[in-house]
Amino acid sequence: MTGYEVLAVRYGTRIARKSESYLNFHVYGEPDATMPMDYFFWVVRDERRTVVVDCGFGAEPGRRREREQLIDPADALRGLGIDPETVNQLVISHAHYDHIGNLHQFPAAEVIIARREFEFWTGPYAGRVQFAHATEADELELLAKVAAEGRLRLVEGSHDLAPGLELLVVGGHTPGQLVAQVAVDGGAAILATDALHFYEELERDRPFFVVADLLEMYRGLDLLREMTADPGRLLVAGHDAQVNARFPDRLTGLPSGLDDLVVRIAGPA
Repeated sequence: MTGYEVLAVRYGTRIARKSESYLNFHVYGEPDATMPMDYFFWVVRDERRTVVVDCGFGAEPGRRREREQLIDPADALRGLGIDPETVNQLVISHAHYDHIGNLHQFPAAEVIIARREFEFWTGPYAGRVQFAHATEADELELLAKVAAEGRLRLVEGSHDLAPGLELLVVGGHTPGQLVAQVAVDGGAAILATDALHFYEELERDRPFFVVADLLEMYRGLDLLREMTADPGRLLVAGHDAQVNARFPDRLTGLPSGLDDLVVRIAGPA
């Protein structure tokens, strides 16, 4: 098969600190420093299908959490020629506020999420502060409503969503984070989503500070190393500002303001 086109859309940003980004940063014995943190969602498409991976944070939760929204994710999709109201499949990597904040914009979509992720966030421990601080209660309620409407697909292990598009369930950051492996010309694009916020986590073996299971987070990093060991394997981190530099290909003919926010990970020139 011909490879997919894969796009990363940078819809938000903030300035973070290393001490608030890495788990127990003090154990590394390094001075603190600021670092940019970008917010993305992703588009996987070919002539047969368009799959959106995550849908960003909502405007109000973003303001409350002091995140800068660069563009409304739904408006960004429209600028790419994609109507969110007619999107058929929306993959939710995990249920944190910056990944499910616009579910209401996708009324027709089948929503795909890991079974253990959904069961955790609709279960008895979801409201405990160390878990709940990264979620919005009304967004979790909407996720449950999607399930009640029969639009939720729960996946386990390794799941072939479409030819050349594989979803893998990993633990660590949340109980059931999804990673997407996408066939592209010359190899594969690995959308790590929040299994890898920053490339430094992999390069220096540094877990992110939001963690449901530390051992599983380390296993997830090892899995990403294995998945990207061969040539032609493109690793896309979930929040790293380096994504724009590592993947300099840009689309042409986009509306003003969107052209600087979309990078082509792989696909036709």
